[in-house]
Parts: sequence; C-alpha cells; structure tokens
Amino acid sequence: MTTLISRDELKAAIDAGAVTVVDALGGDYYAQQHLPGAIALVEAEVAERAAALLPDKGAAIVTYCSNPACGNSQAVAGRLERLGYTDVRKYREGIEDWAAAGLPLESGQTTSPIPHRK
Repeated sequence: MTTLISRDELKAAIDAGAVTVVDALGGDYYAQQHLPGAIALVEAEVAERAAALLPDKGAAIVTYCSNPACGNSQAVAGRLERLGYTDVRKYREGIEDWAAAGLPLESGQTTSPIPHRK
C-alpha cells in the first residue's frame, strides 16, 4: 500500500514547490477543479504518459482523487510504483477534503507538453 500524506503536509510541499501532484480523476473532473499545479494522469494512461510527464523516478509525487472511497489515486500510485517511481505518496482524503478546508483550487485543462493520443 502506498504511503499516505496529510493535507497539511501536502500543502506545505506544494507551497515549497517540492512535489508533483497527480490528479487521478482526469477529464472533466480535472477541468472543473484540481489542486494547484496538478497534472492529470489516469490509470489507463500511466504506462503511455508517465515517462514524459514524470521523467524523474526519484522525485516526490502525490496522487489524489475525490475522497477516501475513490480508488483512482491508489491505482495510479500503484502503477507508478511498479514502473520504478520511488517516492510516491497518496492524499487519501482527496480534493473534497482540500476544498472543504478552503484551500485554493485551479480549473481548466492541463497545459501538459504531452498531446493526448486516441
């Protein structure tokens, strides 16, 4: 099981620019709202897109989805770990907890340098 990170720890890491945040919901959910600086990466795209989006396998990465009942963040984290990423954590409480705490959110599509292929 992936190591967890608390809201306060995640906020501090985001504020310090010390983490890459991965939104495991993607699509319309990501466009509507996501954590500051988050990139969208869903489980089905990890194998194809992870190397380009997350080139440093030793960098701090935190995955999240909507809430503790959502399994997307664990699914993405697990795939990243199997690909050799060594510092992957999960924000289990997810975006619902972040928003409920009144913390900032962003909206709009990703500005990912990787075109989405169909």
